[in-house]
Amino acid sequence: MLERFEINLEALATSLGIVAGTILVAFVFNRLFRRFIRRNSLLIRNDPTNYVFLRHAITAIIYILGFSWAVYSLPSLRAVANSLLAGAGILAVAVGFASQHALSNIISGVFIVIFKPFSVNDRLRFQDGLQGAVEDITLRHVVIRDFENRRILIPNSVISNEVIINADFGEDTICKFLEIDISYDSDIDRAKAIMVEEALAHPLKIDGRSPEQIEAGRPEIVVRVIALGEYYVRLRAYIWAQNNADAFELGCDLLESIKKRFDREGIEIPFPYRTIVHKEPREELQQQEH
Repeated sequence: MLERFEINLEALATSLGIVAGTILVAFVFNRLFRRFIRRNSLLIRNDPTNYVFLRHAITAIIYILGFSWAVYSLPSLRAVANSLLAGAGILAVAVGFASQHALSNIISGVFIVIFKPFSVNDRLRFQDGLQGAVEDITLRHVVIRDFENRRILIPNSVISNEVIINADFGEDTICKFLEIDISYDSDIDRAKAIMVEEALAHPLKIDGRSPEQIEAGRPEIVVRVIALGEYYVRLRAYIWAQNNADAFELGCDLLESIKKRFDREGIEIPFPYRTIVHKEPREELQQQEH
């Protein structure tokens, strides 16, 4: 009885050692691979999306193999493990039905990595107004960091069916639409000239013209009248920036600087005018007539 207890105790210690080793190997792998991804992305500007997803997949495989080995090393559980292995087909079907949602997330994650509708660090905007940068793509969900530094977790199967605007898909340069309203009494030509001058002076502005447009003499900043409203004339400037972040900062700066120039040079930014008609009651009118 004592020998049997010692053997079981030794097997239990071996199993616990395998579990501890599995956790240690997974931790070391995660740390080293994360460092590799960061260095690879910064030095050669490589897309880290594939590496991030691969890190999660290999970590999951390490845990599955390690824990399976730990269970199989216990003699008392070996028979159970053999029975489960023999019935793996039936078990797989049962697990498949029980975890359809989890499997759909994994498959959707694989499709995201293969077809790349977005990558890590891309800036996304969704139909419901949520927006932010892709921080991580796991086996289950995508982590979005919004501009308030909060994390939005979206399951892979959900984001695969979403209509998203990817500001960094393909070419990074962006044409920023800067729209400002002026009154009908203001000088349109002077207002357009001010918008062009302020845009050309901004350091984040880039020349978005093609060689053909430059040769044809197209101006670097184009300002057009796009609407005649009830009380305003709407002007739109087309200004190119290097990326979405630069375009946002450029737009905010130009709204401030153009407003200050308009104030100094007498260009009015209008507000609605309302005409109020006051009518006296009919009885008072009759009394005044008599």
